[in-house]
Amino acid sequence: MSWRDFWNGEHSIYVSPRHKALHYRAIATDLIAHIPAGDAVVLDHGCGEALDAGRVAASCGRLYLCEAAPTVRDKLRAQFGRKDNIVVVSPEEVEALPPTSLDLVVANSLLQYLSRDELKALLEIWRDRLKPGGALIVADIIPPDVSPLTDASQLLAFAWRGGFLLAALGGLIRTVFSDYRKLRAQYGLSTYTADAITALIREAGFADVQQPKNFGHNPHRMTFKATKAKI
Repeated sequence: MSWRDFWNGEHSIYVSPRHKALHYRAIATDLIAHIPAGDAVVLDHGCGEALDAGRVAASCGRLYLCEAAPTVRDKLRAQFGRKDNIVVVSPEEVEALPPTSLDLVVANSLLQYLSRDELKALLEIWRDRLKPGGALIVADIIPPDVSPLTDASQLLAFAWRGGFLLAALGGLIRTVFSDYRKLRAQYGLSTYTADAITALIREAGFADVQQPKNFGHNPHRMTFKATKAKI
């Protein structure tokens, strides 16, 4: 089983429907804060089920939802297929987008599932599809010194605030025996220091690399924002 297979099937990453809803609501709120204009063309790469994408789409001109897992794309099309300014695409279809056609690219909680070479290739694709002056945001990046225990404690804190603490405790127990834990042990998750990810972003042709507040509930992970240089 690969990471794509994992996300394409049934899993218990979200410990309850409330957890999933609050997670996607928070991500949508964080993403909306970075949309530069009401007519902006936005790509959410690795969007997952994107339950609150309707609210994101209402804040921009067009929203591309990119997801590698076919079953998740089917869910997205079923939920958002009638919205004129939401387009569900595969990673291969992102490569087919016209050059300089995007104002903002966001990749949240994606980089940990990619190899360094896969990330370098995606950075080039994103750069070429962004307009000059367009922005890239890579969010929820795991530093090497953040342990699964830290992630668990942040989930419990989020659950306490969100009213699903008992479900979170049960979910953490299930994770011990889950395919996610087995895949994490087999493949690991890619981690980056702030200096390392900044260097990769700059090498790909981006400038003005900043580190805003992280997307989502875990402040121990990192978000970076950079701009495609204007010609």
